[in-house]
Amino acid sequence: MSVFLIIPLCLGCIILGWLIRWLYARFKLTSIEQKAVRLNQEAIKDAEAKSKELLLETRDQLLKEQQQQEREARERRSELQRTERRLLLKEENLERKQTELDVQRRQLADKEVKNAQREKKISDMEAARIAELERIAGMTSDEAKLSIVESMQNEAKHDAQLIINKIEQDAQLKADKLARDIVVSSIQRIATEVSSEVTVSTVSLPSDEMKGRIIGREGRNIRTLETLTGVDVIIDDTPEAVVISCFDPVRKEIARVSLERLVQDGRIHPARIEEVVAKVTKEITRVMMEEGEKVIFDLGIHNMSQEMVRALGRLHFRTSYGQNVLNHSKEVAILSGMIAAEVGADRDIARRGGLLHDIGKGIETDSDANHAEMGADLAKRLGEDPRIVNAILSHHDDVEPSCIESVIVQIADAISAARPGARRETLDNYIKRLESLEEIAESFSGVEKAYAIQAGRELRILVNNDSVSDDGAKDIAKGIASRIEAELRYPGRIKVTIIRETRVVEYAR
Repeated sequence: MSVFLIIPLCLGCIILGWLIRWLYARFKLTSIEQKAVRLNQEAIKDAEAKSKELLLETRDQLLKEQQQQEREARERRSELQRTERRLLLKEENLERKQTELDVQRRQLADKEVKNAQREKKISDMEAARIAELERIAGMTSDEAKLSIVESMQNEAKHDAQLIINKIEQDAQLKADKLARDIVVSSIQRIATEVSSEVTVSTVSLPSDEMKGRIIGREGRNIRTLETLTGVDVIIDDTPEAVVISCFDPVRKEIARVSLERLVQDGRIHPARIEEVVAKVTKEITRVMMEEGEKVIFDLGIHNMSQEMVRALGRLHFRTSYGQNVLNHSKEVAILSGMIAAEVGADRDIARRGGLLHDIGKGIETDSDANHAEMGADLAKRLGEDPRIVNAILSHHDDVEPSCIESVIVQIADAISAARPGARRETLDNYIKRLESLEEIAESFSGVEKAYAIQAGRELRILVNNDSVSDDGAKDIAKGIASRIEAELRYPGRIKVTIIRETRVVEYAR
């Protein structure tokens, strides 16, 4: 078979195969198109059916809503009809009541006319009766009323005064008896011992040779001790004794203990003095804190600041007229608590105020304020209760007490200081101090009389009104205060009060 026959045959087979594939593809395409048409027709039919269903449902819903609205409209019309009927009934009732009111109004008008006529007749009769009574009594009605009122007032005042006097007498008797019972009971119940102390400012020496060693070469030892402790060391002819003078009790105690240890040790020179004073100062500080905490613990008082505890501890070294101030404050606190419990006051406030009433004596300051003012400022600054601040400030009558607890602290302070043996002072020294104050005041021209009161804490001076003017009184007060500062030694401050008054007296003969 030649090549020319094979090639046409191959080409024929290829063409035949392609023709068969085309026919098959055409057949498939036709069948798909027919299927798509059929599906489209089915979808159209389904959509039409669903549309018809939705339309029917919508119509049903509309019919239901229309029926509901018609039913509600009928109900509203019924309600309106019922309301109209009720309104008509009310209008009828109102008209009927209005008619009745008109009738009653006419009747009341007739009664008012009759009452007016009757009142006029009665008033005429009353006027005639009053005129007849005035003619018989010889006075007008106003005068008679005034006489009766005055008589009743005088009688009522007399009866009221009798009742008031009786109540006041009964209350005074009961109050005095109750106050005595409470004070006596508190004094009997207190368990604090009566102790009296005298400030010791003398250091005993083994021999008079020790005085020279205390003074040191060119006085350097004694100057060092005085500079470190702030005291005055007095070395005089007193055998085997050295006197320490200082208003600050803590500094005096530090100097006393330091000097005793130096004398006992024998080594006295500036370096050793500085070492001993520093050691004793730490010990005294620790003792102050321990004494303050001990008193607070014994009294059951809580929430006390460290500064307040330290100030309380300083009172351990302070005495007043021979009485230890810390023991006195503790005793006042116990008494205040007892009295407050008896009278129904705040026991904790009274006890705390009694403990802190003299706290100003334990404050280190250069202020010229008295101990009550300094203690009140410290208590206010540390957040104490205002009643406690008032109790501190008023216990010497610097201000008026504002609460019952302040009065209780005053009473307890007086009881503690006035009990037999609680305080003592040399009578000669006391009288001498008061006489010195009065002599200084009376030495000024124009002063008629001077009185030292409150144990020498205040000086009241009467001046001549004719010879001393207001400005002159101020000058006299300043001059007296300056002389007291220059000539006397005293703790705290002294109040100078000038009294200048005008008195005019005439006699009628």
